[in-house]
Amino acid sequence: MILPIYTYGQPVLRKLAEDITPDYSDLKQIIKDMFESLTASDGVGLAAPQIGKAIRLVVIDLTVLGDEFPEYKEFKKAYINARIVDTDDSETKSMEEGCLSLPGIHENVTRPTRIHVTYLDEEMQPHDEWVEGYLARVMQHEFDHLDGKMFIDHLSPLRKQLIKGKLKAMLQGKVRCSYRVKVVRK
Repeated sequence: MILPIYTYGQPVLRKLAEDITPDYSDLKQIIKDMFESLTASDGVGLAAPQIGKAIRLVVIDLTVLGDEFPEYKEFKKAYINARIVDTDDSETKSMEEGCLSLPGIHENVTRPTRIHVTYLDEEMQPHDEWVEGYLARVMQHEFDHLDGKMFIDHLSPLRKQLIKGKLKAMLQGKVRCSYRVKVVRK
């Protein structure tokens, strides 16, 4: 089922997400629905708070990059209870980011190019690994959502000021995009 994406201003986007236990109800279905919703919205990553659930779950699908980056040809994974435990700050990169919860806003964000993450896969098997490159960027962006953060939180005060009007419009429910959204109603 394709779920609506919660847009800027929804309280769930600023909550600290809770860990998922092995007996969490309908986890497989939620993951399936998140992948369907991600595909329908032409995104590469989606965190559970973006569908209204304050749980530590992220799905990432980089298969659209497979022609240019063969390592992502069949890259489609769910990350449960995901956390960044360390970053290698020796190399950072600035790159434009957008977010399904912030339609129409794209800004440059500087992030480390290499991170150390822990997570459970769909079979609840633990993983502890260093990740680099584009996947590391997507993980940082999506895992931020699990901690109640958004990419705009990484912007300078000047850049934040420049997008203030767009954010205010979103808070008033004025959102235009090609996918289903759940906007704030004031």
